[in-house]
Amino acid sequence: MTITPASLTRSAGLAAVAAGTIFIAVQLNHPQLTVAGVQPAEWAIRSSLKILMGALALVGITGMYLHQVRKMGVLGLIGFVLFAANYLVIVSTSFVAAIVLPVIADTSPAYVTNVLVAASGHHPPGDTGALYSVILLGGFLYLAGSLIFGIALYRARVLPRWAAALLAVGGLAAAGLSLMPDPWFRLLAVPNGIAMIALGYSLWRIVGTQRIGTTDSTDTTEINETVTLPAAVAIPRVATRGPE
Repeated sequence: MTITPASLTRSAGLAAVAAGTIFIAVQLNHPQLTVAGVQPAEWAIRSSLKILMGALALVGITGMYLHQVRKMGVLGLIGFVLFAANYLVIVSTSFVAAIVLPVIADTSPAYVTNVLVAASGHHPPGDTGALYSVILLGGFLYLAGSLIFGIALYRARVLPRWAAALLAVGGLAAAGLSLMPDPWFRLLAVPNGIAMIALGYSLWRIVGTQRIGTTDSTDTTEINETVTLPAAVAIPRVATRGPE
């Protein structure tokens, strides 16, 4: 198996598709953010899938950025750094949700409640330590990163512009939806998920088309090359002369 830049970029596209799909799927019929809700196995599974989603999304947006790094410019770099940092925060907080909260739900229910309140976008009544600040940072990175990265993708004109616009607008919509009750603010996953799926699929398809075109061009060139035949060997003419 030969690893090439094209194969890595196509893999990043598939990672983005998977991340967008998981991001939408884990929000469907999500359990309530209560102490009792974090104890069933379903909570750990959903939170673990969010960890996987964050890792896949990080790979996906890295492939998108590197594929068109020159066209995205400084704005793209800023958007990529912010958006990538957002997914790192998602991985970190999802790890806490999957591993830590179920373990301490019985012994520290007040702390778990405060964390869940913070995760829903509201100010917790009690102390959560540095976790509340991390959650706020993650929200800012999500809004700013998706907006700037989406604008940079839109300006680059390589991947579908409607998907880039949806990614940018989805971040702004999340700001308003985060103020709504639990079942509603999860709708913020839909625009981002659809945008990631569309951008990832387009990246996978475009790079695949370019690779096939390059292979066909190479094969045609090889077929059309002129084969130089070896020069004919000159046979000297032997003159027969009679005896003098």
